[in-house]
Amino acid sequence: MLRKNIIYVIVLLSFVGNAQDVEIIQINNGSFEDTPRSGGEKNVDIKGWYDCGVLRFSNETAPDIHPGGFWKNEIKASDGRTYLGLVVRDNDSYEGVAQRLSSPLVSGKCYSMSVNLAKSPQYLSRSRLTSQEQNYTRPAVLRIWGGTGFCNDRELLAESPPVDNNQWQQYDFTFKPRSDYRYILVEAYYKVPVILPYNGHLLVDKLSDIKLIPCPDQDQTIASNASKTNALPPHKRNRVEEAVNKTTTVPTTKVVEKENTPPPAKKKILEELDIKKLKTGSTVEIKNLYFKADSTGITKESYEVLDEIVQFLQQNKNVSLEIGGHTNGIPPASYCDKLSEERAKSVYNYLTDKGVGRSTLTYKGYGKRKRIANDATADGRRKNQRVELKVISL
Repeated sequence: MLRKNIIYVIVLLSFVGNAQDVEIIQINNGSFEDTPRSGGEKNVDIKGWYDCGVLRFSNETAPDIHPGGFWKNEIKASDGRTYLGLVVRDNDSYEGVAQRLSSPLVSGKCYSMSVNLAKSPQYLSRSRLTSQEQNYTRPAVLRIWGGTGFCNDRELLAESPPVDNNQWQQYDFTFKPRSDYRYILVEAYYKVPVILPYNGHLLVDKLSDIKLIPCPDQDQTIASNASKTNALPPHKRNRVEEAVNKTTTVPTTKVVEKENTPPPAKKKILEELDIKKLKTGSTVEIKNLYFKADSTGITKESYEVLDEIVQFLQQNKNVSLEIGGHTNGIPPASYCDKLSEERAKSVYNYLTDKGVGRSTLTYKGYGKRKRIANDATADGRRKNQRVELKVISL
């Protein structure tokens, strides 16, 4: 009896392993066929899909099913009768839908899929900040995530360019997951980097099944970003550029400088960060510090000012600073507290990784409790969304 059970388990495991390596992973209702409706009218799931806004932004409306004349959008479906409309909003909220896959995406395997995307010339809706009608027509991108549960964004598998075409175009994706995923999330998002969230939208139709494809050779790479069908994929585009660089000679002019001429002094970004000007309790806003939208990731454009802070602290080892994160007052308080603290921690980690002593630094998230401007204007929200250095001791 024991031997039979062992044989049964071996056969079952073999079957499960083979079941994962499927040629086609079917997408349920990839053309978003459902009853046309404005998301503001009914907060219900789309057939085959789960509305992620229920989990992320419970006060917001659901995605739209077009066409139906909603928001002055008159574009017809590219496949079937209906399609999906997704928006990004000026209050840091955005729409997405998710579903459980018929078979899992397998780590290390390579896949391809496609989708039709468009943007309507008109998409009139209410601004969440001003309550006035605005045209949600700034281009947004489509992101496709792999996850371990509904609306779980564990790994970004693919991202489209900003969608600005007013007619349907097919976008192709190829990707290679780093882990196994049984869920997929399709969402609209802002074109990054962006300082402030904005109102935009994109239209989604004919999301294809996911096809298992041979992985490219070792000297090629799977594209994380999408390319339109009439454009070269990134790995081919890079090779073309390399070939051009190798075959094209550019005349150069050698500039001889006098040996005793020192290079011009580089202007400081943080003029206020001067040991002669500071006193206990002084605050200095970190200028030219940028984060990816709705994220704690620091962009490369921020490294220069952060290195300037590193140099200052290495030259003034008796100075202790607090890194304070601040947000505007639009999102919920709990979200603001978490985001501001994590952004302050990102700065802390960068400075300490560069050799600044941990005993001289602390970090704290103040959320939206210490706003310095009115959130009713874009300039005011920009001023509130900041990271500051506060002198604890000299």
